[in-house]
Amino acid sequence: MTTPVNSYALHIISEIIGWTYFVAWSLSFYPQVWENFRRKSVIGLSFDFLGLNIIGHSSYLVFNCVLLFSPYMRWKHTVDLDYGDIPVEINDVVFSIHAVVVTAVTIFQCFIYERGQQKPLSVPVRIIVLGLALSILTLVIVSALGMLDWYFFIQCLGFIKIGVSTIKYVPQAWLNFRRKSTVGWSIGNILLDFTGGCLSIVQMVIIAINKGDWSAFYSNVPKFALGQLSMAFSVLFIVQHYCLYRRPKETKIQDETETTVDGV
Repeated sequence: MTTPVNSYALHIISEIIGWTYFVAWSLSFYPQVWENFRRKSVIGLSFDFLGLNIIGHSSYLVFNCVLLFSPYMRWKHTVDLDYGDIPVEINDVVFSIHAVVVTAVTIFQCFIYERGQQKPLSVPVRIIVLGLALSILTLVIVSALGMLDWYFFIQCLGFIKIGVSTIKYVPQAWLNFRRKSTVGWSIGNILLDFTGGCLSIVQMVIIAINKGDWSAFYSNVPKFALGQLSMAFSVLFIVQHYCLYRRPKETKIQDETETTVDGV
């Protein structure tokens, strides 16, 4: 704990930044949706990425909603564990709902647009999905039996989001590498994702300074880690798009999804 500033101006700035990164992260889903619609094709988009993404966002949605709206969770966090204020804002919840819906729309596009020879999910990702499902089921049973506090179950969902976010971009980066092209993968979503990641961390810093409480950096590890992961992978994709694989003419792009990420 440090001496709080309690500045109303900083509070307003924090709110503005919070909704700005919400808008940036929310809009980051649409360039890919538009790209798929424009091309009537999802060739170049990794299905493994989408599968992991929907799991991650769903976990994060439950994490945010329960932590923000559950009276017990609020008591557990602020009183019993003395972690300070709940480190989840309403814009975090709205973003999570939006993320799940738009990701589901993108997955639907994979069923109606040309996808070439690309398979729904690679074997490694199927194993990961099965492992996550079994882990969540086990945690639910253990929590229901009173062997684990539900608060820590919710925290586990947050860490599942971190784990998924750590690996979800790997299949897409690998697909770009195998194809030596980023056609079909919208750079617009990456630029907006990078912006959102930067602003989310800036907001956490401003809130910490204003309240004199830096506990959010360890009590809301998912939010802090997600901001850093977004920036790290965004840099990788920016390098791929603008430096390594300069965009070729669309007419020269054939169905190259035969070299997908089944081995990832």
